[in-house]
Amino acid sequence: MKLIDAHIHLSEAEYAGHIDELIADAKNSGVTALVTNSLDLTTCQNDIKLSQQYPDLVYPALGIHPWNVNVLKENELQETIDYIQTQKGKVVAIGEIGLDYKYESTWEQQLTVFDKMLRLAETMELPVIIHSRGTTDKIVEMLPSYRLNKVLLHWFSHPLTALAKAIDNGYFITEGPPSTYSNGIREVVEKTPLTNLLTETDGPVTYWKQPYNGQLTKPSHIRCVVDAVADIKKISVEEAAEQIAQNFEVFFNIKP
Repeated sequence: MKLIDAHIHLSEAEYAGHIDELIADAKNSGVTALVTNSLDLTTCQNDIKLSQQYPDLVYPALGIHPWNVNVLKENELQETIDYIQTQKGKVVAIGEIGLDYKYESTWEQQLTVFDKMLRLAETMELPVIIHSRGTTDKIVEMLPSYRLNKVLLHWFSHPLTALAKAIDNGYFITEGPPSTYSNGIREVVEKTPLTNLLTETDGPVTYWKQPYNGQLTKPSHIRCVVDAVADIKKISVEEAAEQIAQNFEVFFNIKP
């Protein structure tokens, strides 16, 4: 049974010194793909190195996260774009990119960076992985004006009206460990066709509820997510895992 972690941040500081442990954990638990999402130029560069160290397991998505736009150094946006363009053939998506309502003071900068990232995805003909906290309605309205290859809305939570539009547009959704305990996330999983769903950990985000109990977020947590999806969809764990692996292949054009 192949398991998929379509959204993790292996270059985050919390994972420093734990990479070998995380890779071993993935291999021991049947996780055959880790899509490591960048946040800025430094993590883009490190994620490429990790993908070279662990080929056919770690796949890099490169981009600038909306949380980072306020700390961009002069010329860093253009330098990041230039760097990503040099990684054609290695980068599997542009991500994690998007908009976040909690950072209203940087809203105009967020819009500028998001637009540049989307234009880059158009040029490179790559899928996008999108962060949309509090901005999902706006983003789902915006995206059709771009010529995008494929769209993945990471950790989709609400509103359900935007979920319906996203599914109509052929977008994919990722859900993670909260699908085991959050009624809201479980409802999203229930309403998302299995053919549009991928699984994630979003590590190193920490989950305090059972069965995670605040431990270091690892790829093996994906099994709990797949168990939850199977339970919600009333199918076997094997069926759920097989379809999610197929979805990964369709979205990223990579056989896990």
